[in-house]
Amino acid sequence: MEKIIKKSLAKAMDYNSFKSLVSELIKQKKSTGKNQSEALLNYSILSERRMKRLDKTIKINSVTKNSILKINKEIIFLILMESWCGDGAQILPILYKMTALSSKIDFKVVLRDENEALMNLFLTNGGKAIPKLLIIEKETLKILQDWGPRPSVATKMVTNYKKENGVLDATFKKNLQVWYNKDKGMTTQSDLVEILESIT
Repeated sequence: MEKIIKKSLAKAMDYNSFKSLVSELIKQKKSTGKNQSEALLNYSILSERRMKRLDKTIKINSVTKNSILKINKEIIFLILMESWCGDGAQILPILYKMTALSSKIDFKVVLRDENEALMNLFLTNGGKAIPKLLIIEKETLKILQDWGPRPSVATKMVTNYKKENGVLDATFKKNLQVWYNKDKGMTTQSDLVEILESIT
């Protein structure tokens, strides 16, 4: 596993580099990833808009700040992502703002489709669901925790809707985005606080 993590970290980008890549690809009418389609391009455009908005509006609460400031070892937040990922667009700006509070955390993004060996170690119910956050001890490259692809409340929403309807349709996706907008990143923060307190 260490070899796989090293290989992925060698290809990792910081937050601004990821955003720049997405913007450049959109200009070329492309998304990240192996597959290219008009739908994935449109999702990428939508995700870019969401991230820009959240970069300006997201607030990190005092409980989260205190938890971040208690971190006593150097760690890496390594996120598997693609430009078209709607959940990722809601989550990445929050994770980045959290990590910006501490010099002990490195924020890194890698593309899922270019890092299949790593992704395959962290499947969700057998699928390559993203975003997936890996919290890694910098010195040893040991995985301390993983999280994702969604905040805990959204995960329950997905589970319940699938039980009742079989698939996640357009109605659900719209409802999920409404939930993200109302939640304002609070569930993501509380999920991460719980994880960070378990590793410090």
